[in-house]
Amino acid sequence: MSLKQKIRDKAKSLGFDAVGFTGPETGARDIQALSRFIKNDYHASMEWLAAHPDRRGQPKSLMDNVKSIIVLGSNYGPALGPDVFKDDQNRGRISVYARGRDYHDIMKKRMKQIGRWLAADYNSDIRVFVDTAPVMEKPLAMRAGIGWQGKHSNLVSREFGSWLFLAEIFTSLDIPPDLPEADHCGRCDKCLKSCPTDAFPAPYQVDARRCISYLTIEHKGIIDEQLMENMGNHIYGCDDCLDACPWNKFMQPTMEPWFFPRIELTGPGLKELSALDDDAFRKLFAGSPIKRTGRDRFIRNVLIAMANSGDAGYRKSIEKHLDDTSTVVAETARWACHRLDDLVDGSNSV
Repeated sequence: MSLKQKIRDKAKSLGFDAVGFTGPETGARDIQALSRFIKNDYHASMEWLAAHPDRRGQPKSLMDNVKSIIVLGSNYGPALGPDVFKDDQNRGRISVYARGRDYHDIMKKRMKQIGRWLAADYNSDIRVFVDTAPVMEKPLAMRAGIGWQGKHSNLVSREFGSWLFLAEIFTSLDIPPDLPEADHCGRCDKCLKSCPTDAFPAPYQVDARRCISYLTIEHKGIIDEQLMENMGNHIYGCDDCLDACPWNKFMQPTMEPWFFPRIELTGPGLKELSALDDDAFRKLFAGSPIKRTGRDRFIRNVLIAMANSGDAGYRKSIEKHLDDTSTVVAETARWACHRLDDLVDGSNSV
């Protein structure tokens, strides 16, 4: 059995669903796309994306003796669709990836097992990355044959649709690369049309400044009023463009227990979430990527969803935050009161 097959079998035995191999080079088109992304300020406040563009485009800057990159994918396909609570004004929508345990922790532990095995049995130098370094993981996954970057800029797999977590092992071993995956989007643009905030200035380009995932997770301040009005009941992340992809018809729900959604994070009640203080927030989201966002940004998102519901019953819950110690929360609460009043008055006048 070849080393390549042994690695593939080892990774599958540890729970990885997709395994591909590629060299340590990055294509010129990928580097150009990154440069355009930064030049247009599409990265918004995510300065780390612009901080080391030379390193992000050159894997050898992260490991000078890397000869091969093992790209790993874990299926987190949902059994319960992302849009199931879209029209439920009492519940908030949390991105599929954040409903279970933090994938960074799970994948890194398994990758280290592979790394220790390669180091011990094959005298390999290794480095492992799970969204923690300037690695252009989606282009690498495409070159490793795992999927392709769709028009929404996310990875699409013929086998798993939109639902793959990605990670990489850099190794000093010289392993034959796999054939790259072709782009199978064709003329389809369903993902682009699905975005509530028009975050796609062109196919294969995303402007984070308008993206609900960025706004609810990374953006630290007040959100533009027009964008808040179009956020619906998204309170952490957004899967609208991922869910719209026709290739999802081939996906299968994940069988990984660590990625199963926690009941309390699947369509949680907005009123209950709005009452969370810092301690309660930390307790509820222990072991979840949501915890890193912090209570203030999360409550901001919940207030927006409550306002967009048009349910007058939320007025008192929103008013409780008008004097919040967080300026972001207090200012959002003021906007939410006006937004809710406008929707309620409009409904009454019809």
